[in-house]
Amino acid sequence: MADAKQVMELRNQTGAGVVDCKQALDEANGDMEKATEILRKKGAAKAAKKSAERTAAEGIIATYLHHNKKLAAMVEVLCETDFVGRNEDFLNFANDMAMQVAAMNPEYLSPESIPVEIVDKQRALFMEEMAQENKPEDIKVKIVEGKLNKWYADACLTKQQLFKDDEKTVEQYMAEISAKTGEKIALSRFTRYEMAQAPKSC
Repeated sequence: MADAKQVMELRNQTGAGVVDCKQALDEANGDMEKATEILRKKGAAKAAKKSAERTAAEGIIATYLHHNKKLAAMVEVLCETDFVGRNEDFLNFANDMAMQVAAMNPEYLSPESIPVEIVDKQRALFMEEMAQENKPEDIKVKIVEGKLNKWYADACLTKQQLFKDDEKTVEQYMAEISAKTGEKIALSRFTRYEMAQAPKSC
């Protein structure tokens, strides 16, 4: 059982409620670091649930211009209120997303934004690759789905590894910012410019 001193210390560190802090400490057997991680994960989960029920209509357009002046990106990042739109964590996230688009060159915003016919074509290509494999059909289907997920991780902004921290994805980073700000955070669209190439928008 967590003592009152630990509970208050964790509450001061994280800003979480007393009951949540006590439950996290009990679950972590009094380990403050583990309890903090438990609270962080719970906060991200709560933010994701709230996110599905809310509308993000505020936000900013973040821009990035490479030092050689030959590569640039613009990203529209949404939040719920103008107040969060001026929040430092939100602004840092938006700037990171503009740099992500410039550096990682995504094709699409998210798997949901890809036209169905393109996904079907990619799935058919992967199925064709597996045609000669001596494996049961259900295993082939699982392998193809795995290949699709890997394709999403390369092609979709939300599924990409974060260029500045490959331990997390853009999606996970966005969930963290949502948990910190208490608001729905969303990526709406992006455009990437590179010299001598047509602009890429999604």
